[in-house]
Amino acid sequence: MSGGVFDWASIDNSIKEKEKLTEAPGFWDNHEAAEKVMSQIRKLKNRVEPWRKLLSQMDDIEAMYELAEESGDAADEEEVRTMFNDAKESFEKLNILNLLSDEVDQNDAYLTVHAGAGGTEACDWAFMLSRMYLRWAERHGYKTEVLDELEAEGGIKSITIQISGEFVYGYLKGEGGIHRLVRISPFDANARRHTSFASVYVYPVLDDTIEVDIRPEDLRVDTYRAGGKGGQHVNKTDSAVRFTHIPTGIVVACQTERSQIMNRQTCMNMLKARLYEYYRQEKEKENSKFAAEKKDISFGSQIRSYVFCPYTMVKDHRTKYSVGNIQGVMDGDLDEFMNAYLVAKWKGLPMDDSSDDDEDE
Repeated sequence: MSGGVFDWASIDNSIKEKEKLTEAPGFWDNHEAAEKVMSQIRKLKNRVEPWRKLLSQMDDIEAMYELAEESGDAADEEEVRTMFNDAKESFEKLNILNLLSDEVDQNDAYLTVHAGAGGTEACDWAFMLSRMYLRWAERHGYKTEVLDELEAEGGIKSITIQISGEFVYGYLKGEGGIHRLVRISPFDANARRHTSFASVYVYPVLDDTIEVDIRPEDLRVDTYRAGGKGGQHVNKTDSAVRFTHIPTGIVVACQTERSQIMNRQTCMNMLKARLYEYYRQEKEKENSKFAAEKKDISFGSQIRSYVFCPYTMVKDHRTKYSVGNIQGVMDGDLDEFMNAYLVAKWKGLPMDDSSDDDEDE
């Protein structure tokens, strides 16, 4: 497969080994552990069975082609074309899925959006981006939960969303970076064109198979009263929690739950995810390329531009993929951008995230 080596035997062996575990006496005594094993089996089968189905489709197409060739019937020929187009579409989808083979690609993800340079306009842009990703998740049937949100005039200063579903992190990992907006600002009485920025960070939700060591002495914990929507309780108790990891300066916060204990647990999960990504970047010695939080949220560092004026276009500066249907993108039509990133990364293509559209600035 063009997405890399697809090791059928290894996957089949893993499935058999895990299925043997389910036959052991007392397997369901620990329900949580048993569910994890069953989930692993489902994920493995979801990787290999669609390819087997596609191979079966190809056999059917070959048989139908021979029949159409013998009969010379136009209806049979049309049926072959339809079957081939369906198989081609399935192959393209599976080929992208085959690129998601990293350790945490199958995991859920935390997605954070921060407003950058641009004041009120940037806060509105951060809100627009968060809506875009929520709509993308909705299109795919993923579950979403807002964990933390800091409102600001005209929009939001920052927001953290947990998005849950198969391969969410794998698809979203290329979205991390600076996103630029060019439009006629609705907040400008003179209707001038403005450029605004927001940063997007994406981290995998980790399961128990991945260990991240956090020393208590390296952690500062602050509690405060939650703001925003939430009823009478939310502003009466110090239920919101903020963790600061002192050695790295990483800060996470959660105020979505009524219980401080639950917010603490969510904060710990988020911090582990952030540290996992941080240490991965350190190991690869590519902080400058991957750690978007170390860049200024301003000109010259954007990965993607969304231009509403003087023309409409969304362009990814790393892959050079672009579309003119900006409203579709803002409504969550992001798959082609994600696919282009995955293909470019697999091919080892250079991906310069600096803008080449100086005229838009």
